[in-house]
Amino acid sequence: MTSFNPSLGALGMLRLGVASPELRVADVAFNLERILAIAHEARGKGCRLLLLPELCLTGYTCGDLFFQPLLVEQARAALERIAEFTAREPLVLVVGAPVLQGDRLFNCAVLIAGGRIRGVVPKTFLPNTQEFYEQRWFAPAGEASADHLNWGGESIPFGADLLFQAERLPQCVVGIEICEDAWVANPPSGQLAVSGATVLLNLSASPELLGKQEYRRALVQAQSARCLAAYAYASAGPGESSTDLVFSGHSLIAEYGMVLAETDRFDFESQLALADVDLQRLGNERLKNNSFAESRPARSCRTLSFPLPDTPAQPLLRPIPAMPFVPPDDRERSGRCREIFALQTTGLAKRLRHTGAKQVVIGISGGLDSTLALLVTAKAFDKLGLARQGICAVTMPGFGTTARTRGNAERLAELLGVSLRVISIDPAVRQHFADIGHDEAVHDITYENSQARERTQILMDIANQVQGLVIGTGDLSELALGWCTYNGDHMSMYGVNSGVPKTLVRYLVSWCAEAEFSGEASAILRDICATPVSPELLPPDENGEIGQVTEDHIGPYLLHDFFLFHVVRLQYPPVKIFHFARQAFAGSYGDEEILHWLKNFYRRFFSQQFKRSCLPDGPKVGSVVLSPRGDWRMPSDASAALWLAQLEELETSR
Repeated sequence: MTSFNPSLGALGMLRLGVASPELRVADVAFNLERILAIAHEARGKGCRLLLLPELCLTGYTCGDLFFQPLLVEQARAALERIAEFTAREPLVLVVGAPVLQGDRLFNCAVLIAGGRIRGVVPKTFLPNTQEFYEQRWFAPAGEASADHLNWGGESIPFGADLLFQAERLPQCVVGIEICEDAWVANPPSGQLAVSGATVLLNLSASPELLGKQEYRRALVQAQSARCLAAYAYASAGPGESSTDLVFSGHSLIAEYGMVLAETDRFDFESQLALADVDLQRLGNERLKNNSFAESRPARSCRTLSFPLPDTPAQPLLRPIPAMPFVPPDDRERSGRCREIFALQTTGLAKRLRHTGAKQVVIGISGGLDSTLALLVTAKAFDKLGLARQGICAVTMPGFGTTARTRGNAERLAELLGVSLRVISIDPAVRQHFADIGHDEAVHDITYENSQARERTQILMDIANQVQGLVIGTGDLSELALGWCTYNGDHMSMYGVNSGVPKTLVRYLVSWCAEAEFSGEASAILRDICATPVSPELLPPDENGEIGQVTEDHIGPYLLHDFFLFHVVRLQYPPVKIFHFARQAFAGSYGDEEILHWLKNFYRRFFSQQFKRSCLPDGPKVGSVVLSPRGDWRMPSDASAALWLAQLEELETSR
């Protein structure tokens, strides 16, 4: 398996770079030298498309020196030198330079690849206020006299309507705008995106001001999200500073609203940031988004091809979080937990208001899921001003119940002030075994599921007694794997946890222990968080401890939640998920283990869809949803053969 090392292109990805090279205003030779040096460094790190700042060959702050023909001629000669560089090096460069067409000078971006200048894009919007005087020197794109340039006997496409498509990576379509273009009400990048651009580039020389860094980052993030695109922004560094202006060299790369990489600011040395952008993901997002598809470009674009070299994908230069549902930052995670808890409690409160129910029934086991459901229910009752005694918490000890989980469940119910019933299911299940002729010594699926269904029957019948609703406790991860008993814990009248993955449930309960509860209740919640996940349907071990650990049977929820996110949210193929998982879990799980549980995930995910096709209602809390009435529509009898075959091929290729 160690030989598995696909290229980025095979994964539908591109290694993109932004650079803020060291610069001297009006010193073209020096600037060219620094550009080639940073380009050489970027190429050595696997970068295949490098974006440089606005007017980086001359400097942005040249002022009336732009009227000097020598400066413009030297910039053009430098572009030829860069073209020669790309003939030798597997790298595409987008460079800022002043370009003369007829008797007008334009502030341009020049895309250079494979030894040739492939196209020149002039700036559309020229700022002419406060510290900016661009209209003094440059003409806007709309004043171009032709759609091409004649340089050295070659006709070079010229205009703001250019798109550049990679020859061997058709998902890579480059659209270019320049600095101010991004700050206007209707940026050109929006039209470029709906015309097909997946990689948006902005060459900038943006002077620094107090607070502008955050604003700039938010602008780039928002535009990448709005355009369902990667957005790279390369800005001039401190060497550009002159007279009253200071430049910081803040360059960054964002993808669909997430910043992947950015440079340090205020460093006179050349700065470089690289990231692997996921073009396949962007294509998937656009495919699902009919509003994006229905956005019509105001004008047609010319599409030009360019050669784009490939690069190995190991290691990936992008964050691959092992827990995609759980933010790594404590403050962000706390905020996320608060939001989810509010969604859950509000959803349940609405159901109670609508039905007029003042009583609910919930089965509690001392495990994570039922604990979270109980806490949500208690807070929903508080929100509606209902007495918590209307919550009938039922603990139903059976063959696998341990003293630890039962004790935690019962004591927590007492501390929360809810009604508590303790009903042993042993006699009823034994009677059922006798009725159907099942040997109690045979601990098979019948042995386990008979207990789950007996518990559900008790809950439903008590709900009829008290004229209340049964609150479901199952979580999103269990639904994905089908780890629930059909018409057992699978069924309820409102499933408050159905949108919450297992890896996040533990953090939610832990957050409740810190933020919503205190004292002994908080201590019990922390102990519940430390308890192994188990349905407790098999007898305890000789020490009275849990004898059935869920993850020993179906695999680590850490892996399964990772798989779930990438299968459902990102629509990745198995090979790509495997490659991402190798990086995310390096040092924790080996290749064989990841592959084993990934195959198990696909088998279970496909075979258990029938359980998801008839789910009770439950609140949508995130972007991964398996409700058949919402974001997920899948036939109950679809075959997993296509996906498993790719994994089998991967396994045999070792």
